Amino acid sequence: MLKSILLPAAVLCGAHAATLNGTNSTITPGYTRYSTVSGYFLQDDASTNASTFDYTATNFGLKSNFTGGSCGNLTDWQRFAGVVNSLNAKAPLNTVYKVLWLGRHGEGFHNAAETFYGTPAWNCWWSELTGNATVSWEDADLTGPGIKQAQIANAFWKSEIAVQKTPYPQSYYTSPLTRCTRTANITFSDLALPHYYPFVPTIKEFFREGISTHTCDHRSNKSVIAARFPTYKFEPGFAQVDPYWTGITAEPAPAQDIRSKTALDQVFAQDDHTWISVTSHSGEIASLLRVLGHRTFSLSTGAIIPVLVKGEFLPYSNATSAVAFTTSTYCTNGPPITSSSGVAQGCVCSTGGMRGTGLPTGVMAAPTGYRL
Repeated sequence: MLKSILLPAAVLCGAHAATLNGTNSTITPGYTRYSTVSGYFLQDDASTNASTFDYTATNFGLKSNFTGGSCGNLTDWQRFAGVVNSLNAKAPLNTVYKVLWLGRHGEGFHNAAETFYGTPAWNCWWSELTGNATVSWEDADLTGPGIKQAQIANAFWKSEIAVQKTPYPQSYYTSPLTRCTRTANITFSDLALPHYYPFVPTIKEFFREGISTHTCDHRSNKSVIAARFPTYKFEPGFAQVDPYWTGITAEPAPAQDIRSKTALDQVFAQDDHTWISVTSHSGEIASLLRVLGHRTFSLSTGAIIPVLVKGEFLPYSNATSAVAFTTSTYCTNGPPITSSSGVAQGCVCSTGGMRGTGLPTGVMAAPTGYRL
């Protein structure tokens, strides 16, 4: 859809101060061009340290000194909602503004395992296994601390809605991986939401984590996901069996950005809503931020970043782009001896312990990449 529904609760008032940060200054036919409208969130600023930033201590990062929406006795979020409504009201017919809350899942068992074993040993050996003698991390679920992080997000949303009058998300999307479907459920399922904006998330394949050889990124079958979360919706065409994970090939950043943009294109074209929640992963959120022209901002497990996005719909064409997957290498005879940035995946294996070709028995043929 080309125009978003405006949130009626906010008052339209004042001018707005906005700076556009785009990654693509060339108008390409058949292209939806995205840019981040900065000036409203601390996460937009180069001076904000992502490693120490706490979204729960900063009103989701919303600044209080932005220009616009400054009429009446309004909270900062009500003022900001007025700015967003004003932007949409004044925008050309081919332009919409949406606010995306991009939330990273809580800590999963794979995160805990990487911390326990160390990144080189995790990347080069343990991540290729489905678990150890204690836990499984294939399509990893949340740890106890990960559940707590989602509960913190839940409590913060309740406080923000009650005190700051933060707009309700109007649409919810989640990665199909268990750590995200679980996080979304804990975060949103018991909020006192209006009946016209219920928590019925859409499971979207292309909001998944970067596709790698790690078993934590191998999603469960559709029927398993549906049994766990029967009220969730699947996007049209969602496959029963994971069509992308093979345990051999990995998705380079340019390929991930292509699918991230495809997911955004579908949301912007098909979803009329302005306020949208996406529960995803560190790598996928990093990709989404690149596509949106946002500065790099890494999220800790359970953290959330809001982004004000301008989307411009440009004339349609049949233009396509393709990026091939790459074949990954890892140690096949145990954890690495050491690690080095000068070798594949940092793995320095015992003699003969590196593999980069061939499919293990029972694994489907690897996809060659996306052509979109």
